[in-house]
Amino acid sequence: MNSSDILGFSWSELPAVGSRTSPDRVLFRFTRALPEVVWDAAVLEGNTFTFPEVQTLLDGITVGGHRLSEQDQVLRLADAANLLRSFISSDTFTLSKPTSDALHEAVATNEALEAGHFRGEGDAGGPDSSVTVRLGEAGTYVAPPAGVGGSNLTNIFKAGVDRIGLVAEPYHQALVYFAFAALQQFYFDGNKRTARLMCCGHLMAHGYEAISVPAARKLEFNHTMVDFYVTRNATSLLAFLASCAIS
Repeated sequence: MNSSDILGFSWSELPAVGSRTSPDRVLFRFTRALPEVVWDAAVLEGNTFTFPEVQTLLDGITVGGHRLSEQDQVLRLADAANLLRSFISSDTFTLSKPTSDALHEAVATNEALEAGHFRGEGDAGGPDSSVTVRLGEAGTYVAPPAGVGGSNLTNIFKAGVDRIGLVAEPYHQALVYFAFAALQQFYFDGNKRTARLMCCGHLMAHGYEAISVPAARKLEFNHTMVDFYVTRNATSLLAFLASCAIS
């Protein structure tokens, strides 16, 4: 089987490997950039909080003029980022379903159905439940069905992570994982957010800088994602992600 058979997509080339240092050093830079990381992620979700407002909220001061749902989303993004920090600092991060579920629960509680569980694992949906991603003029992408008790998605995840493990560089493994999780849509919502956290965790655990898609590049990111869903070729997406390393 080739990568497209297992992962659902392929690539023609991989980006140059980023510079490598220690997990402690990249974690320090991730922590320093945390307000911007949270703001970037919020903007990608259509959240209207400004960067100074995110900084204020993370300092524990309430910001007026926004829906409570937007405030909650920012705080959940911060909680998930802090959970990721704890995984890296304790050397317990793994590219695994339990880690993904924990991060998803942190980032998507009160927003996604059954946060912290793959589609089909709980009472919502059922074995044929699926999710769609709207692609504008390009139509709609339909993700794989859950299977009984989420079994189809669980099998896809295991096979995909095993295949990703065959990619030579951990740096590339992290980027490919994002594409894999974004395509398979393991959860009812919050898939790209969770996939980015997992990608960042795998990068930092191996001494590479985490990534954060800048708010100013939201449109470019969206176009790149649409192209990926339509073509199932991840070359441009992987290159884009590599260009978003925290500096």
